[in-house]
Amino acid sequence: MKGINLLAISIFSTAFLSFTPLNKKYIVIDAGHGGNDMGSVYGNFSEKDISLNIAKEIQRINESQGKYEVILTRDSDSSPTLFERTDQINKLNPEMVISLHVNSSPKAETPQQGFEVFVQNSEASKELADKISKKFKARTIEGRNLHILRETKASAVLVELGFINSAADRNYMTSEKGQQEIAQKFVEVINEN
Repeated sequence: MKGINLLAISIFSTAFLSFTPLNKKYIVIDAGHGGNDMGSVYGNFSEKDISLNIAKEIQRINESQGKYEVILTRDSDSSPTLFERTDQINKLNPEMVISLHVNSSPKAETPQQGFEVFVQNSEASKELADKISKKFKARTIEGRNLHILRETKASAVLVELGFINSAADRNYMTSEKGQQEIAQKFVEVINEN
């Protein structure tokens, strides 16, 4: 009887371990803002909702196409602090971090348009920023002293997905088609690594 139990445990352990990846590699998508922090707002549209919808879409598309596991810093209308976000990120030690945001132009009558990429000062982050910039034809890549970039140990970029007060940008990033296209491009960038 003892031998049968040991054999059963041995078979179970072997089967379980063969399906458990030993070296999981993570990508973290940080959906900016959340909870009471709306971020940029235009009419009924808010940065916190747009960034979360696109983050979830990246995670969904990546499940069937990706070689990494995508982890979100928030998957609901919650508001983790910047310190909580970077603490979570650093514990995971991901391959890369992409923080999603939505811009707002101070020139309401002639708002700016397009993606912008902000980066921390590391070669790996600059390479990631360059790939994203080319994929989305971003307006700029700039170094910025932002908490999520400064305190994250992994390669990290902050991407402004467009300007909420630009009708063209807003219509694209709030539409189902636009969100799917944006997410698909991020998944392609992620899996180029």
